[in-house]
Amino acid sequence: MAAFDMVVVGSGGGPDESNLSAYLLKPREAAWNDGIIALEAGSGLGALRHIMKRDPNIFREHPTDANPTSFTPLTVYANVKCFLLTHAHLDHISSLVMTAGSLGGARKRIYGSAQTLSDLETIFSGRIWPKLATYDQNNPLFQLVYHALHADDKYEVIFPNISVRLMTVSHGMNGSGQYDGACFFIRHDPTNREFIFFGDVEPDSISVEPKNIAVWRAAAPKIPHVISTIFIECSYQAGRPDGQLWGHLSPVHLVQELVTLATEVVIARKERKSCSGSRPRKKQRMSPEALHGALEGVKVYIMHCKEQFATERPINHIIGDQCRELLAPHQLGVELLTADQGMKIVI
Repeated sequence: MAAFDMVVVGSGGGPDESNLSAYLLKPREAAWNDGIIALEAGSGLGALRHIMKRDPNIFREHPTDANPTSFTPLTVYANVKCFLLTHAHLDHISSLVMTAGSLGGARKRIYGSAQTLSDLETIFSGRIWPKLATYDQNNPLFQLVYHALHADDKYEVIFPNISVRLMTVSHGMNGSGQYDGACFFIRHDPTNREFIFFGDVEPDSISVEPKNIAVWRAAAPKIPHVISTIFIECSYQAGRPDGQLWGHLSPVHLVQELVTLATEVVIARKERKSCSGSRPRKKQRMSPEALHGALEGVKVYIMHCKEQFATERPINHIIGDQCRELLAPHQLGVELLTADQGMKIVI
């Protein structure tokens, strides 16, 4: 049963500023006019304007509807009730910053980790950009209100019928040490259906502090009956050296991560059958045959592919083909897709 509707405003990872991480989300049973979650905010009004010119019906609720009423980029973003951000790098927040002083509609919350919101404060400081957001939800002078999410294993309601669990992932190193980003488990409360949405993330195999394994272990018991869709980055093409990934994935590492997820799914199913319950354990290896079909029924959308301006084909399609070629011998059963700008996805 489908639980969510999503429109991909942008799915790239730069440097093409017209196609940056930005997704509009709503519960499947609700209308777009009822309210929208902006999941990331790299691209925004300008990108959506071009999308709506190409597909004026993208926000049509039913195939039998007449023309899609008065939807414009401005009215769509006026209907945004909250922003959900994985981290505060510019390719994930630039449209939020640029439009913060002109967004219509009701007040909007900005959800993210405490560190993400702290980083945003340095932008909305009155120097880089006017101070346009506050933590004080009772202050009527601000249209944007910060609200921190915590990696505490709990789900927090951020929107009618939608709750979110934040888990921390590693996005490489900076001058201060490890840079943490976020991964969200986004739940449709009436059905308990969920999907996983990663921000920028590096592979556990080269991380100083591997954190993806915790995400996979949390997801494994829910695959595929509760969680059947995962959005995860794959920024670079195959062959890029590990030392030049800068906190991102490439096809070989994405495949390694999916093999790890498949391994955890098999383990979780064995534990469920034996009623042994969850317990601390070391990472386990399995024969390739044991993983065959482990991710049957799961769709993985790759995103955040970095444009090279050197190919006629979209870079995410090239990277997608590379991932599928590397995945094929593992026979995991997963369906690997690309999140394309302008796509409407039913989850």
